[in-house]
Order: sequence, then C-alpha cells, then structure tokens
Amino acid sequence: MDRQKPTVQMLGRYQPWHGGHRELFKKAHAKTGQVVIMVRDTGEGWFDQPDLIADLKNYGYEYDVDYIIMHVPNIINITYGRDVGYKIEQEYFEEEIEKISATEIRNGNIHNN
Repeated sequence: MDRQKPTVQMLGRYQPWHGGHRELFKKAHAKTGQVVIMVRDTGEGWFDQPDLIADLKNYGYEYDVDYIIMHVPNIINITYGRDVGYKIEQEYFEEEIEKISATEIRNGNIHNN
C-alpha cells in the first residue's frame, strides 16, 4: 500500500463482516485502488479479522496492497471544519444489499454471506 496515494476510508464495527460490507469495500476500492478499513473497538468482540481477510482474498484483494485494517477507538462522530481536502459520502445499494443486518446475523436469524 502506498501511504501517499489517495485512499478511501471505511469506518465501522464489522460485527460480523458480511456481504454488504464487501459490496461497500468494492465501491470504495474502485475509487482509489486502496482502502483503510478502520474497525471501531466497541468491546463486543464480534469482529473476526481472519474472516474479513479471507473473504476479500476470495475476491482477488490482497492485504497490505489493496487495503489495510486499523483498529481504532469507538469513534462515534467525525467532525471537520472548512474544506479539508476530503469528502464524506454515503453509498447506496440495491435493496438486497441494503437489508443485510449484522444484528440479525449475530442473533442467528440469518446466515452471513
């Protein structure tokens, strides 16, 4: 990963990493070719880094080339002042992806895909 190159940031709990997260990653990666996945420490212990790495490897993405993973504090707000050289964007997906719920996966109501 080239740390000087423009990079997209994804911030979340990823508890667990699922197909919706993967689709968001694909959109993020398409913007700059590299992504920093920032995992919030909420103390819940559901995040499984090996599963995330294996999933992205199955789609041809390589750790430390296409993305890195950073564990960060439980960030709940992102603030900025004037135009600081980056954008905060919301991505939209088809209904099937939008309705994926990590809570339902954790509760065993649906499987993780």
